Amino acid sequence: MLRIENISTYYGNIQALKDVSIEVAEGEIVALIGANGAGKTTTLMSVSGIVPPRAGRILLDGDPIDELSPEKIVKMGVIQVPEGRRIFPDMTVLENLEMGAFLRTNKHLIQQDMNYVMTIFPILEKRQRQLGGTLSGGEQQMLAISRALMARPRVLLLDEPSLGLAPLIIKQIFDMIRQINKENNTTIFLVEQNANQALKLADRGYVMENGRITLVDAADKLLSNDEVRKAYLGI
Repeated sequence: MLRIENISTYYGNIQALKDVSIEVAEGEIVALIGANGAGKTTTLMSVSGIVPPRAGRILLDGDPIDELSPEKIVKMGVIQVPEGRRIFPDMTVLENLEMGAFLRTNKHLIQQDMNYVMTIFPILEKRQRQLGGTLSGGEQQMLAISRALMARPRVLLLDEPSLGLAPLIIKQIFDMIRQINKENNTTIFLVEQNANQALKLADRGYVMENGRITLVDAADKLLSNDEVRKAYLGI
């Protein structure tokens, strides 16, 4: 579904990504792991059109999207949950969710999806009249994911969903990501510094170092790879 072909992305004169190629098949969870500053977030920013690559191509179902504006990429169903959540703090939970559906017009389906996200994250129903900025970190992450789901994503881009969260909340978030993938066949491209959690969740994984892909394999094989275990799992 999503194919990144030999992209190189720059910030000014500084090259952040070097000849990066990644494939994400329909219904898959693919994880991109690596150290802080490796280029993982830049990869998602390139897919979203926020920092377009200077070389290479990005394809969605075979159609190039690397020269499209971010809003057009969103309309095609590529939806990102950004690092640090970035919910609207001065809007209520309900208003945040409604913003996720701003491109949609079918009120029945919007309400159906509203009910769904409040089923998988019941705390949001209890907090629906509460301002987003007053939620805990874990609740904000649930809201950020739910806001993205309200757009009915074809490809869901998740950037560091475990960042700054307690271990129990991280487990809950990752359990819900798995549920979303299984129940809706949602294709997920996950960027995550917590390699252990990411690879346990994913079907396949890529390892990025200094803007380059250095390893690619089935997630369970990467979990048992000696290089990965030493560098990213602390084993």
